[in-house]
Amino acid sequence: MTVRTRFAPSPTGYLHIGGARTALFNYLFARHHGGKFILRIEDTDLERSTEESTQAIFDGMDWLEMDYDEGPFYQSKRSDLYREAALKLLDKGLAYKCFCTAKELTERREAAMKEGRAPRYDRRCRDIKDAGEQEGAPYTVRFRIPEGKTIFKDLIKGPIAIEHVEIEDLVMLRSDGTATYNLTVVVDDATMNITHVIRGDDHINNTPKQILMYEALGYDLPEFAHLPMILGSDKKRLSKRHGAGSVTEYHDLGYLSHALINYLARLGWSHGDDEIFSMEELIEKFSLDSVGKSSGVFNPEKLLWLNHHYIKTSTAKELSADIIERLKKTGVTVEEGSRIEAIIDGEKERSKTLIEMVEAIGFYFKDKVEYEEKPAKKFLKPEKALAPLEALREALADIDDSSFDATQIESAFQGLLDKFELKLGKLAQPVRVALTGTSVSPGIFETIEAMGKDMTIDRLTEAISYMKALPPSAE
Repeated sequence: MTVRTRFAPSPTGYLHIGGARTALFNYLFARHHGGKFILRIEDTDLERSTEESTQAIFDGMDWLEMDYDEGPFYQSKRSDLYREAALKLLDKGLAYKCFCTAKELTERREAAMKEGRAPRYDRRCRDIKDAGEQEGAPYTVRFRIPEGKTIFKDLIKGPIAIEHVEIEDLVMLRSDGTATYNLTVVVDDATMNITHVIRGDDHINNTPKQILMYEALGYDLPEFAHLPMILGSDKKRLSKRHGAGSVTEYHDLGYLSHALINYLARLGWSHGDDEIFSMEELIEKFSLDSVGKSSGVFNPEKLLWLNHHYIKTSTAKELSADIIERLKKTGVTVEEGSRIEAIIDGEKERSKTLIEMVEAIGFYFKDKVEYEEKPAKKFLKPEKALAPLEALREALADIDDSSFDATQIESAFQGLLDKFELKLGKLAQPVRVALTGTSVSPGIFETIEAMGKDMTIDRLTEAISYMKALPPSAE
């Protein structure tokens, strides 16, 4: 048997974290077993389904690098299959026409709730022998739930039993002829030969209904696995109030796709005490046996820690295209090459997100440095910094362009430290403020090398002019 899984989102909004984890577990399970992963767009809700939401799903899948083998299939283009299945059940007496109006159904449900009864359909159209008097009236097609109970083995939660008296005769076709969720899912999964239905546990109540439909239509049953819910830090169902709502928002916030993949994989699944996994390792090790039964709690700090890890362990070359694209959005045009890679290398250890990195390296590309008030006041004091910075400017200017690297720069600094009897910090901090405008940057030698000789000399000159223009100190 070839394992076949599917991800079947509704295009009524963005691809959210819960949906992305469901897609990932289906993807990993299929890849682990050498099977097929199918994408299906459940767009039968025509009023709420949008092209924008559909594209957001594609964009999220692309960014997370979850490639599908078949699809995308659209339910909106398969309506004939659903109607054919419903009419087949109607002809076999396994379904029936219901002429109850929406108003009548609402009134009965409200009355049942007032009386403390379950607000289920009362089946009053179930045994109408002659519907001739209703000819021309609109009707829905309802599935006839048989007596008994359904027991199925959930691959995560174990055996589950549902008494049929707890299930109402559900609508399969609406009065306008469109199919409802439970029918479309059964027909699609059966005709697409899905072997394993892996989805959120909010669908557990749908599973017995669908099993009964599978059996009535003569389809082979797939195996079912229901993933535990994802909760926010307040132990309530994860929503936008707990952080970014969509997968692509995490891209916009400067997260790496594999950091999110790694985090989602560990949100409900475990492999010993291991925390870090490549995609290849996830595929190799993934098993539904290791998916927990209890809900996972979304931890933004843990995700941020993982993102920092992946930034630190990525090569500058791997990060450069994304960084260059983000810099362009700030109005900075940068060419690929050794300079941007050297800048990225200097910042990787400190940046938890790519947004932080872009903000931190902005000073490399500004025409003029803007000094932050506090560090400028503290470190750009003429009586302490003017002479050392003038001497450093001359020393750096003497370095040959072809050998302007961290080693030569450090040598120039050392000569001045000896000359002015300074410790490195006493010289490095004024230089850092002169070059970046702030008192925080990567190592000063690496910063100067990445900045380049010409820009460094120009900025030291600006800082020297700035200090010479300051009024005499009151000290």
